[in-house]
Amino acid sequence: MTLLAKSPDQGGLTLEEHTRHVVEAMTHMASELDVAFDVARRGAILHDLGKGHPFFQAMVRDELTDQDWIEQEPHRHEISSLLFLPLVKEDEWPQMVDLIAAHHKSIKKDRSGRGLIDLVREYGPNRVFERHQEEWATWGSEAIGIAAAFGVEQQSIDEEARRDAFDFALSHCRRNEDGWSALRGVMMSADHFASNYTHDAADEVDNLHQEPNLTGYRENSGPYTTSALYPLSRMDTDDERPHTLVTAPTGAGKTNFLLGRCNGRVFYTLPFQASINAMYRRIQTDLAEHFDAPADVRRLHATSRIELDDENFEEDPDLQRHPGASVKVMTPYQMASTVFGTAGYEAMALDLQGNDVILDEVHTYDGVARSMVLQIVRMLVELGCRVHIGTATIPSALSEALMDVLGGEGQVQRVRLDDETLDTFNRHRVHKCSSLDAAWTELDDLLEKGRRVLFVSNQVDNAQQRFRTVRERYPDVPAMLIHSRYKRQDRAELEDKIEVFEQQEGPCVVCATQVVEVSLDISFDAMITDAAPLDGMIQRFGRVNRERSEETIGRLKPIYVIAPPEDDAAILPYDAETVRSSFKALPVDGEVLREANVQDRIDDVYPEVEIPEVDTHFIWQDGRYRIQKLQHRPKSVLLKALNINSETCILRSEMHQYADAGWEERQQMHIPVPVSFTRFEEEWGRLPDIGQEPLCAPDHLYDPDGLRLGLTTQLPDDTSPNIL
Repeated sequence: MTLLAKSPDQGGLTLEEHTRHVVEAMTHMASELDVAFDVARRGAILHDLGKGHPFFQAMVRDELTDQDWIEQEPHRHEISSLLFLPLVKEDEWPQMVDLIAAHHKSIKKDRSGRGLIDLVREYGPNRVFERHQEEWATWGSEAIGIAAAFGVEQQSIDEEARRDAFDFALSHCRRNEDGWSALRGVMMSADHFASNYTHDAADEVDNLHQEPNLTGYRENSGPYTTSALYPLSRMDTDDERPHTLVTAPTGAGKTNFLLGRCNGRVFYTLPFQASINAMYRRIQTDLAEHFDAPADVRRLHATSRIELDDENFEEDPDLQRHPGASVKVMTPYQMASTVFGTAGYEAMALDLQGNDVILDEVHTYDGVARSMVLQIVRMLVELGCRVHIGTATIPSALSEALMDVLGGEGQVQRVRLDDETLDTFNRHRVHKCSSLDAAWTELDDLLEKGRRVLFVSNQVDNAQQRFRTVRERYPDVPAMLIHSRYKRQDRAELEDKIEVFEQQEGPCVVCATQVVEVSLDISFDAMITDAAPLDGMIQRFGRVNRERSEETIGRLKPIYVIAPPEDDAAILPYDAETVRSSFKALPVDGEVLREANVQDRIDDVYPEVEIPEVDTHFIWQDGRYRIQKLQHRPKSVLLKALNINSETCILRSEMHQYADAGWEERQQMHIPVPVSFTRFEEEWGRLPDIGQEPLCAPDHLYDPDGLRLGLTTQLPDDTSPNIL
């Protein structure tokens, strides 16, 4: 019987075919990464030989009954694979165990309780050994023959040798050695890549780990010629210090400067989905069109999935989650595994090691997320990365904390613009509105003058209600709404549409939430906004009068900030005290917001920066690792530490389609909502054990009246307040 590695519905690959694909992937990855090449290749040959075990073969052929799963003791093919250690030299056994024993599951404390140590604790070493060598005579020699096909010397392995290998692996795993295993990381990467690309693995893997040609950013070529309009373009990027901290206003050339500081593969991090999409398109266009230096540029979202169906660039959606990109645009949350030790952290650490990481808009992280980002910076330094941080607004206390983590002035090129240069970025005259009614009066005047207005709310429900009012009040004025609570496919369309509104002639209104706060390259004539934390508000202001030219320097556009309400709950999701302090710190009504004074205003609001203690969750602290090799922590550790406040929702009419769909199609149906929406679970229902187990919202709550409202919990005739 030919041994299979994959079930027929997964391609029916034979074990020899799958092994060849993994060896091909490993041959490239091990040569590019800091691991022992020959050892890693031999590990790739041995890693799945245990799939020859009769239980695995019955499982992959769908021959097991429910009773078999209940009555038979657990089997893990990784453990059976360890019995083939005698095929390699004994001095390589420690590395082989690192490569094989946990390339799918942690050796212990895995959620399924099926790691080597878990099984030995439950059943004892003798029963675990016997289970994993069962019927050796029927499959062992065939598996050894597969190894021989890849150059491993063919030899029989008697029961005593198998037991010696098992006992060695168990002893090695019980050593409780602290640290992380690069070998485990490269094995996971090669195995996942080969499983994804199967017969195309050899061709696809050759495109990985290519350094991008970023000289266009360093030389300010293409559309980025040196100019006083972009003062950072005139600054030297060749400083020998490895790290960077840039504080500069929107439009100063910060992105180009940070990319110009990079010398290797680049991980560019941003906080929001819209930011990632915009930056991905920008870097793709720069490298492919402006610099004639095409590169493997990829993007990831906070959900670890990409936005599909981009008309401008061809993307391989399967490639996004794999390591080895020339440039990857992502969020810091994709790096969080390296500090929390969740599944796959070794592969992520190995991919990052020695490369360049840009942390843009770093001021947007607060609370425990701020602690996470600081710890990520510590880990990046430990991994030999060059770290480049950019922000338009940052409290001095946080800036100093980052400088300390990076090693101080001797290790960091710190860039700040002088007051004279900053004054050329004065763009906004700030007006304070005492109430929402006053803001509507200002909107009347702005639209009468033909202005393009961005109306920003802190809460989705408020944005939806204000959009309804705009449509009723100004039926002839083009208007749109954008926030986070749309199906992903609809959200992508709206992100494109907002640019059309921004470029149109004549009056229009875009009602939005914080999703427009950073990195969207839009420039409106005026803004009306809820009061928010000062650093966030200033970022919002950057969506008005953004265009920069000789003619626009000194031009001022109006910003109208609505005074915070007395009810603290109505200020959510922000801290009420911070918002009120921020409103007070704005210029006197009608005065210009001077960029040279922004830092002092921010420091008045944030004289200190709270960095919550979450050290107990970090795997690296005080210069040492606090996690044992070949182990990882459950994802719940990360979610608990960050207090991630999110749920997933789909429409009830799409339940059956969702159940039958693959992950790509499911992603398009997802509507992100706060975790507080679980209060609707009894009324709406949920899809258990399918995908992200989404809540199922009634269809009439999505886009009522055809206004493209997204998911709403408050219909037009519902006067009850809803602040969520």
